Amino acid sequence: MAKRTIRFGVIGCGLMGREFASAAARWCHLMDVNFAPSITAVCDANPEATSWFKQAVPSVKRVYSDYKELLDDPDVDAVYCAVPHHLHAQIYTDIIMAGKHLLGEKPFGIDQEANAKIGKAIAASPDVIVRCSSEFPFFPGALQISQWVKEERFGKIIEVEAGFWHSSDLDPLKPINWKRIVASNGEYGCMGDLGMHVLHLPMRFGWKPLNVRSLLTKVVGERPDGKGGLAPCETWDNAILACEAQSGDQDFPMILSTKRIAPGHANTWFIRIQGTAFSAEFTTKNPKQISWLPYEQGGNQAWHVMDAPYKSAYGTITGGIFEFGFSDSILQMWAAFCDEVANGTEGMLQPFHCATPEEAAGSHQIFTAALESNRSGNTIPLNWGE
Repeated sequence: MAKRTIRFGVIGCGLMGREFASAAARWCHLMDVNFAPSITAVCDANPEATSWFKQAVPSVKRVYSDYKELLDDPDVDAVYCAVPHHLHAQIYTDIIMAGKHLLGEKPFGIDQEANAKIGKAIAASPDVIVRCSSEFPFFPGALQISQWVKEERFGKIIEVEAGFWHSSDLDPLKPINWKRIVASNGEYGCMGDLGMHVLHLPMRFGWKPLNVRSLLTKVVGERPDGKGGLAPCETWDNAILACEAQSGDQDFPMILSTKRIAPGHANTWFIRIQGTAFSAEFTTKNPKQISWLPYEQGGNQAWHVMDAPYKSAYGTITGGIFEFGFSDSILQMWAAFCDEVANGTEGMLQPFHCATPEEAAGSHQIFTAALESNRSGNTIPLNWGE
């Protein structure tokens, strides 16, 4: 099959930039796709970060320290950008206005004002594909739940819970970094860093909160500053958002949680949906299993648990009996983005696309309300203007 090569630049050559490079190197893992990425240029202010790409990625032709030089590179069609949140508005806007397709990291701006600036650039550039990174919904169990929602299996929805938890910050001796500083991370704290993962599917399903009551906590107050002293941790470690959501003519409670300090959880994403006719849950804690409970009036209530086969949005060479993991979800997310760039939104080889700027903007509305709720102690109503 003839494949279109999409030439990528990477701005921000840290952990997730390297994950993208690894996914590009594994492209032969995918079957029956007519597109492939090639990383041709990289940019980072830190030479040590770009040195890994020069050594590990043979397709890289040019290395920049100024991202604007990368945007002027005619051999770059699209950009993956992973930089601290306070840089999103300027860099994302410049990428879009340069006519480069963009897969950017969440939360698409340090706050709602910054997100609106990115939105204006998107509106002025209708031919540019812009998407937000969110890989967990590409796990087979998550896609199965998406299919059940599409099929309207659940009946009247009773309750929804979604979350993303990890625990690396439980160690109080972990040095402070930019995610603990309001100037670089923003007031959202863990919500901005983790929340798009949690909201991707509820927003895709149309389950927008009608209101938000938040409980935000700072667990570790100070961390080593790398200079022999301690620095204050300014941002929220954990957030629990209690919402009333709406689907069609029914309202239901929805609990959204983002936690940097959740003991025992390395990187756990989950979604649980309870309904009168059907319930289901999936968690990356047990990535091979999916659970569901069908119910008929007067019938038994029994959970079914099955090993989910290795089957995601795009076919792969891996047999169905094997396990799906984080690197596989990254590969699938990148396939969805490249598919949309190569074939257009309507021509994608499968229908599940990456998180949209509209979904990211919705997350900002929710997080802004959550901050107001935490300050006032009140439940804050949301107006979606629809």
